[in-house]
Formats: sequence, structure tokens, C-alpha cells
Amino acid sequence: MPLLLVENLDGIRRLTLNHPEKRNALSRALLQALADELARIQSDGSVRIVILRAAGPVFSAGHDLRELAAITEAESKDLFALCTRAMEDLRLLPQPVIAEVDGLATAAGCQLVASCDLVMASDRASFATPGVKIGLFCTTPGVAVARAVMTKKALEMLFTGLPISGADAERYGLVNRVVPSAGLAQATIELARQIMNASASILALGKQAFYRQIVLDRPEAYCLAERVMVENLEDPAAREGIAAFLEKRPPRWPK
Repeated sequence: MPLLLVENLDGIRRLTLNHPEKRNALSRALLQALADELARIQSDGSVRIVILRAAGPVFSAGHDLRELAAITEAESKDLFALCTRAMEDLRLLPQPVIAEVDGLATAAGCQLVASCDLVMASDRASFATPGVKIGLFCTTPGVAVARAVMTKKALEMLFTGLPISGADAERYGLVNRVVPSAGLAQATIELARQIMNASASILALGKQAFYRQIVLDRPEAYCLAERVMVENLEDPAAREGIAAFLEKRPPRWPK
């Protein structure tokens, strides 16, 4: 079976981590498969939104520790660079990305969740950065987690390695919504379809601008946002959306 399952659902590209017997560990092979698929999605105009999920009871246990124990320093450098590339490809993808989490996401698995734009979790999901317990501090997972979770809570997760529940993850900003496990897939699809009501070009513009401005101080962020608003107003989708609103009709987004 492939390590990454790919489904097309009427504009939704659903990716499933598919190595449950290894707790969907982020091996080099799985990370490469994910990076390759994200590169294909980048240039595929038929994909409006991406859902990332996992087979089995564990979303992802993070890096494959047996693989880490057997590689050289040069190989570990390449592996962590590949991991960063896959995580950043999620953030830089023009399409919105929703993580669908129905189990434990730990270490780099938690990083993978935090790298997605939105997160839907079930009531049996949990999240942890437990590397400190085995002497391998979750420094790279901390980059994504600290940008999704308030600082003090991110440090508590990194220092203790203790898991937090889906409900706590929602409270701390890592998760958007928590729903019963039986209804998670449907709730995720419904959120995706709600987002797909918007123009694809405007979603891409807005996502890119959001991540660019969020790292700036307020005056610089406003300068960037003003330029983007001017650019946005000139987009045919904006013209159509405004006209549709004034004419009290649904928009017909340009392709």
C-alpha cells in the first residue's frame, strides 16, 4: 500500500497518511511522498482545498526513531531539511489546508498539525511534544507549535512532554473545532465546502498575505496589508464579488 493515499472529492484533495502499523511515523519516505504530492497540488488549478488526515488510531507519532538512531549526521541534516520543506510547503500552498485529527499527534506529528491552516479534531484527539523525555528536545516541532499556541502553554508542552486533549488544544489555539469522532470526517468536509464558496484566487492572495503580515510589527503589517488590498481590489474576482453583492445575487467567480 502507498504511504500516502490521495483522493479527489470535487475540488477537495484529501491526503491520508497510510502507515498505521508504524503509527504514521514521518519517515523519510513518507515525508518525501507528502512533499511530492504538495508540489503537484501547487500547480493543479482543480484543487480548491486540501484535507490532511491519517489512517489508524494515531495521526502521527512524529519522526521514525529507528530511522533516526541509524543515520549519520549528514543524513540527519538532510532528513530535518526535508521535514521542514514539507511543513513549509503546507503553509505556502495557495490552497487552504485543513488537518483532520482523530487520534494522537506527537512530536513532528504535532508539528504537522500546527503547520496546517485550520485543524478539526475529534474528542479522542490529543497533542504532545514529548521529545524531552528521550533526550531529543522538540525544537523543530516547537517552531510551528509556538506560532499556533500561546507562548507559556507551548513551553509547558515542550518542557514536560505531557499531552493535551483536543478540548485543551482548542482552548490554547492549536485546534479550531472539536467534534465527536464519528462525525469528524463529515464536519471537515463541510468546513472545506464552506471555504470553497469563496474565490480561489482571493483565498490564495489572502492566505499568502496573512502569513507575511503576521511576523511583522503593526506599522509594517499595515503597510503590507494596504498594498495587498489595492492588489485585491483590481482582481476580477473582487469586481465580481462586489457587483454580486450590490445586485443581490450569488457571485460567479472567474476561473
